[in-house]
Amino acid sequence: MKIKRPRYIESLKNRMGNGLVKVITGIRRSGKSYLLFELFYGYLLETGVERDSIISIALDDEKLSELRDPSRLLEFIQQKTPDPSQKYYLFLDEIQYAISEDELKHPNKPLRIYGVLNGLLRNLNIDIYVTGSNSRFLSTDVMTEFRGRGDEIHVLPFSFSEYMQAFDGDIYHGWAEYVTYGGLPLVPSLKTDEQKSTYLKSLFKETYIKDIIDRNKIRKSAELDDLVNILASSIGSLTNPHKLSSSFKSIYHSDVSEQTIANYISYLEDAFILCRANRYNVKGRKYIGTPNKFYFEDVGLRNARLNFRQMEENHIMENVVFNELRYRGFNVDVGVVEKRSVTERTYYEIDFVANKGSQRYYIQSAFEMSDAEKREQETKSLESVSDGFKKIIVVKDVVKPYYDEKGILTIGLFDFLMDSSWM
Repeated sequence: MKIKRPRYIESLKNRMGNGLVKVITGIRRSGKSYLLFELFYGYLLETGVERDSIISIALDDEKLSELRDPSRLLEFIQQKTPDPSQKYYLFLDEIQYAISEDELKHPNKPLRIYGVLNGLLRNLNIDIYVTGSNSRFLSTDVMTEFRGRGDEIHVLPFSFSEYMQAFDGDIYHGWAEYVTYGGLPLVPSLKTDEQKSTYLKSLFKETYIKDIIDRNKIRKSAELDDLVNILASSIGSLTNPHKLSSSFKSIYHSDVSEQTIANYISYLEDAFILCRANRYNVKGRKYIGTPNKFYFEDVGLRNARLNFRQMEENHIMENVVFNELRYRGFNVDVGVVEKRSVTERTYYEIDFVANKGSQRYYIQSAFEMSDAEKREQETKSLESVSDGFKKIIVVKDVVKPYYDEKGILTIGLFDFLMDSSWM
């Protein structure tokens, strides 16, 4: 089944002809190539672009191996774009194949492939789109190399609403599958629980972790494995390298330096395994620093890492809401609200402060809100914010969306995930 990804297509449409290289980033197997070569390619054809105006080059294809040499690639592109008055669209998939081993040994020297693409930008009739990620060269590196000449479109695994396009069943069973196996595009096509769990566990170990080890030349991979397990066991909890170092000592009786832990976390972030949520003082309008929270780019990978134990749905739901906000294009922080009295200071936490341009939302993820005490607990931090931005509590229960007397919207999880018009 062809899964439509309209948000990403809209992002690409909005960037067409902007004079920059469009760099599609994301975790491996998140559907970057499919987005470009199938969905966006199809959109261009539907809008009347001729096939010979779209130059699609998959550099991982052995049949095109000669084009991995940047000079030959440039010659090929020039042959395919002979008319300066015609608009062309250049798709380059797996760009790292055009980077030689010798170039990787000299990271301070400009890469030839980027010289080629930056040169092509001078041809205003050529619109360039690229993807790339493996242990040699992550899509974060691709973005960095363009130094102001690149425009990033970050692709996440399927959101819940995208996942439901492929799921043959009701929304409740769809949710049960999604919070267990996540949204990597291949997962919905796998038929059995065994196939899904085996795929995710193998992918984590044989692709993501192996890439990180190879790329960063890690000798003690057991420490990296242990760190991933600790972070997977505590998604949405405040932590920092100092706390994690203490966990290593208490759980594994191992001394791992705080600097090593900080490095490993940065490797996991660069590979898009983890995403950091910084703490933001809402009233003071400043970032606080550590500790931070960490969420997984895909909850299925998180669960696979723990062999599908520790399936706390409340924490997984929080991770899903975090990723949904990012999918909608928001920058997401953890909110901290300070209240002072004559004798003491009290700090309240807001799960998420979501910002996009002039828009801001304060959001609580509440698995259940069954009584007045629980509701007071969830609303107290939101009521402590006096600005006029919208405040939302997302609950797992099926409820008719309603506003209370303080203007706080309470909405059911499925309404929130399936309908973005509430924001």
